[in-house]
Amino acid sequence: MTGARRDPVTTATAADDGISASRAAQRRILTVLVVSQVLSGAGLAAGITVGALLAQDMLDSTGLAGLPSALFTAGSALAAVAVGRISQARGRRPGLAVGYLAGAVGAAAVIAAAVADNAPLLFVALFVYGAGTATNLQARYAGADLAAPAHRGRAVSTVLVATTLGGVIGPNLAAPTGDLAAALGIPRLAGPFLLAGAAYALAALVLAVWLRPDPLLLARTLDRQGTATPEQPPTQPGSRRAPGVVLGALIMIFTQLVMVAIMTMTPVHMRHHGHGTAAAGLVIAIHVGAMYLPSPLTGWLVDRFGRLPIAAASGVTLLAAGVLAATAPGDSVALLALALALLGLGWNLGLVSGTAIITDAVPLANRARTQGLVDVSIAVAGATGGLASGAVVAAASYPVLALAGGVLSLAVLPAVAATAHRR
Repeated sequence: MTGARRDPVTTATAADDGISASRAAQRRILTVLVVSQVLSGAGLAAGITVGALLAQDMLDSTGLAGLPSALFTAGSALAAVAVGRISQARGRRPGLAVGYLAGAVGAAAVIAAAVADNAPLLFVALFVYGAGTATNLQARYAGADLAAPAHRGRAVSTVLVATTLGGVIGPNLAAPTGDLAAALGIPRLAGPFLLAGAAYALAALVLAVWLRPDPLLLARTLDRQGTATPEQPPTQPGSRRAPGVVLGALIMIFTQLVMVAIMTMTPVHMRHHGHGTAAAGLVIAIHVGAMYLPSPLTGWLVDRFGRLPIAAASGVTLLAAGVLAATAPGDSVALLALALALLGLGWNLGLVSGTAIITDAVPLANRARTQGLVDVSIAVAGATGGLASGAVVAAASYPVLALAGGVLSLAVLPAVAATAHRR
């Protein structure tokens, strides 16, 4: 019995067509993700700027000022699981859209809690608001789904850098949105959540309508057809994935813990030294810009020099940030801004390198679910940092918190060194 022979020319042409289609789809997907990230960046940063101050006013306690950060970071942990599972089952588009929509609902509930001066409702609202944070981070994985392994760092960085515009604009609108809120009869500190709710809702709409084709579903289809091999080389069954997953998770956990702890209490520290909301907004804007703006350079460095050296650099940079924040005079906005810029840069180095490590290590079949679970641990670390930060400052001081965070960031170095030695 004679079977039909496969024409090598036809096969090669089909493969080339599949690769070209995936590259064209990747360009469209990155464009849509960039638009949604600009919007979500504004929503993310607006809440960061005044969350601690709002809680401090409503609870009349500095020790609990870190609670909002802990709550919306804890909420992002639950959202990371939900977004990961929805993405695993139905694709990135519905997962990300639902996550941003939940963030918008949470922002609206924060405003309602502030109007009613209802602390329990504020806690629930901040928890739900955390879904926007989780979704903003999960979007970076969508950028890497169709990227070639040698370009994954740059694909992740393209999505991250898009957050910069919204992230810088958001905090600087804290004062104007506060004025708008006051005109509407809403507490001034709840004003930025008006921007956050609108921004998250628009991001959800952009993704729901225009994120087509779905990057994860297309990557799976091309992988099954065997036409995406140059972009997504199949993972060998015997390959060692666990060290990559564990290492990538540890890098992102420590960078998130340190970043959230120091960032959360900086506006409170500035207020204690007589600085207003506008000054705190400027410092947070610089911090958020440093979190995302260096992403193209970080992505290139990760692809060019490898994941491990950049991961190690993140720990050293965070140490420098902690030392500078601890030693900067409280009346120096410039030095605090520089410290927060280094804090954002260290976080960026850790996030991009850790994300590339995770994506390299996990096959398409269970990628979204694993990424969601990793982001849960990152969110828990952020919640821990946010909750502990207020207690540390109340019991000791902001310089103690900053210095302790900087030293803790060095914990990534032994894990990186051990992995490099094994390789």
